[in-house]
Amino acid sequence: MAIDPLEQHRISDSSLSIPAFGFGCGFLGDPAQAISEEQAQDTLLEAWTAGVRYFDTAPWYGNTLSEHRTGHFLRQRPREDFCISTKVGRVYFAPEDTQAHLDSKWMQRWKGGLPFDLRFDYSASGITRSYEDSLARLGLNRVDALVIHDLDPRHQEGEERVAAGLDQLDSGGGFAALEQLRSRGHIKAIGAGVNHLGMIPRFLERFDLDYFLVAMPYTLLDQEALDGEFELCARHNVSVVIGAVFASGILATGATPDATYRYAPASDEIMQKVARIESICRKHEITLPAAALQFPLGHPVVKSIIPGANAPWQVRNNFEALSSSIPQEFWTELKSEGLLRPDAPTETL
Repeated sequence: MAIDPLEQHRISDSSLSIPAFGFGCGFLGDPAQAISEEQAQDTLLEAWTAGVRYFDTAPWYGNTLSEHRTGHFLRQRPREDFCISTKVGRVYFAPEDTQAHLDSKWMQRWKGGLPFDLRFDYSASGITRSYEDSLARLGLNRVDALVIHDLDPRHQEGEERVAAGLDQLDSGGGFAALEQLRSRGHIKAIGAGVNHLGMIPRFLERFDLDYFLVAMPYTLLDQEALDGEFELCARHNVSVVIGAVFASGILATGATPDATYRYAPASDEIMQKVARIESICRKHEITLPAAALQFPLGHPVVKSIIPGANAPWQVRNNFEALSSSIPQEFWTELKSEGLLRPDAPTETL
């Protein structure tokens, strides 16, 4: 059975519908290598030519670089023809010491990132500032969805700042500002980015979200989100979009010496597991990226995947892989070999 990458899916009870295949613009922020403006625009054009009409970006990607690049492309297209989401939670500004800032951790994160400083801010004023700045960078007067970004232990460097961020959203009026944008029709949906288990319940107990943008807990390699979190989403009628379908690299490259997993060099255990999955892929004459791209869409709460790309050939490969047919026997064998959880939904794939 093959997946239609352009099939539309509604996000919870919102007015937002998105296709099964979107474009994640994180790599347009130059996380690993600096690419030319021409290559960035050619990559976006390849996605558009293939029929992609859903784009997800963020101020964090390249310290605003991704928003500039994405906006430059999209503002030359009819606004009613595409859906775009960006993120809130970081506010950017000129650094106090421009020379010293070049050695900051923000600049070290992005190979081609722009030289701006930032602060996390989930308050009403921070959310509003982030939203309005994003519109200016994109050159668009509205976006379709806003996602609360990186309110998790890793990015906040501990539980104390996570709790403070949640309080800013709640008593500090940050989420009320998002709800006001939604109720006035300026945005169609509110999401939250999730990198770690445990954050979905914390968000849902306090906020009326439409969807989660899930990075790592649900891929062909890991299905921890099945331990209650996706069930909770279903119970609350909250949708899921999957970001890191390739587990940060290894499910695209395979078990190569320089493969990355969860944004770090892959361990021997992960390399061995991926090599076993690759062997079963070859047996069924499919590719590892095809399996990685299609797997998350088997779960009923998952409405879309948004793999990243920074070159036209990557977009073409992803689109073709998602459109390819994978026999049900492949998923059955993965489960029988202990390489995929038995309760992972694959029946509709």
